[in-house]
Formats: sequence, C-alpha cells, structure tokens
Amino acid sequence: MTTTAASPVPLTGRSSAVWEPAAEVTVRGTVLLLPGRGEHPGVYARFGRRLAFDGYRVVVPGVPAAGSVPLDGVDLAGPVAEARETAPPGAPVVLAGSDTGALLALAAARQAAPDGLLLVGLPVTVAAPEASDTAEAWTDELGARTSCPAHRGLLAADPDFRPGALAEDVPADLARAAEEAAADGVPVFEVPVLVVHGSADPVSPPATSRRFAERLAADLVLVADGRHDALNDAAHRSVAAAVVQWLERLRGGPHLPAQIVTTDAGGRTPDPRAPEGNPV
Repeated sequence: MTTTAASPVPLTGRSSAVWEPAAEVTVRGTVLLLPGRGEHPGVYARFGRRLAFDGYRVVVPGVPAAGSVPLDGVDLAGPVAEARETAPPGAPVVLAGSDTGALLALAAARQAAPDGLLLVGLPVTVAAPEASDTAEAWTDELGARTSCPAHRGLLAADPDFRPGALAEDVPADLARAAEEAAADGVPVFEVPVLVVHGSADPVSPPATSRRFAERLAADLVLVADGRHDALNDAAHRSVAAAVVQWLERLRGGPHLPAQIVTTDAGGRTPDPRAPEGNPV
C-alpha cells in the first residue's frame, strides 16, 4: 500500500512556500495563505503539511507582507489566477490570511476573486500593551500567540521570526480597506467565508470576529481557550479539521449540509461551556 503523505516543504527563499499533496493524491483545492505580523512562510509548515495530507495545496505567495506597501502594490489576482490554471477542474482556490494577512485577504477579495475566504485572528487597530522590559515583552507575546509548547519553542528558536511585531499598530489603511470590504458584504463577494478566532485571544477580542462574521454572513469557528495564532495554537489539529470540513463543503457545492460530520451526544447533556455551533 502506498502511503499518502504530504511532500517536503520546498521554500523558495523566505518569501514564498508551497506544500503539495503526495504525487498519487488528487489535488482537491488550493489555499493561498497570507502570514501576519512578524511571521514568514515557514511558520505555517505544520498547517501546510496537514492540509496537503488531505489533498489541499497550501501556498504562501511571494507578495509583500500586509501593511509593508500600499494596497495597490499587492497583486493577489495573479496568484489566484495562476492557482486556477494549475488546479484540476472543480478544485476551489481560497484566499486565506492570519492577523494582518486576514485583513489583506479581505481587502483584496474583490480584486483577487477567489472561490472562498478563510480569515483567521482578524486584528483590531489597537496595539498590544508594552511590557516593562524586552524579556517580559517576548514572554507575553509568545503567550498571546499560542499556548502550544512545541510552537512556542519553534518561534523562540526561529531566526527569521520577528519578535515584538504584535505590539505594532495595524496599518490604518489596511484596517480601513478591510472594514470597507466587509461593509460591502457577501453580495459583492458572492463567495463563502470562514472566520476562525481564539476565544481567549488577548490581541483581538472574539467580538471582532463576530462582527466581521455577521457582516459577511460567514461561518464562525471559535476555538475554546484559543490564542491569537489559531492555526498554530494547542488545538491546531481540530482547527485544521474544521478548515478541511469547510473546504470539502466549498468543493462539494451549496447542496451539502452546514456540517458534513456531526456529533450525537447520545443522550448526554451538552457541555454548557462549548460555544453553540462550534464545530471544533
């Protein structure tokens, strides 16, 4: 029996990355992922490998980081069109982002015309509070980003990761463009939207994600005790599973049920702490 494992991570510099399904696995779709503040493509290796195992190509396109250049200097229509050209028929192309990358994905959605939007950890414009010294600030930032010990260790040892980035203001023009795009709403985009947010995110409160989700008529996944970097938090396996389930619905069409797989409590009383409708 042939093992269907994701291919190794080919990094072309630190500005782009691709995680491909194994050669014998049919590509079911493509996720174009935009990193957030302080991050680089390699930060998403774990997420990329997991989705690739399920048949979804994950690409971090070689475009300027969110907020580093004016919005009109970022071309996302090109990567979306290229992904469509190389994808099998019926395989959706999704524009995704985390933190400021999520704002950029939302702001560029009309111009890029993806088949879906995945918005993770949508931030607010208020900067994180400053700690009293550098060591304390770094500890606080790691705690704000993730509760996963393995990912904290990777970030702490990563020479390409930029500490302190979460204390930087969200670029005002980027936040404004995302707000304007959300104000236009789903009738303009005409694409499904999935919003993912940690319920204990100290960088951006869950109310932020709820507000965007309501305006975009989006599906909302709240991760119990989740921090800001929801794709790399302690519940990263459950989050990836929720993303794959949403991608399968997107691929299958609107006739599929809201949740392909549901859990029957078997007569037990549901946990009152679990957010209603949370598939994670």
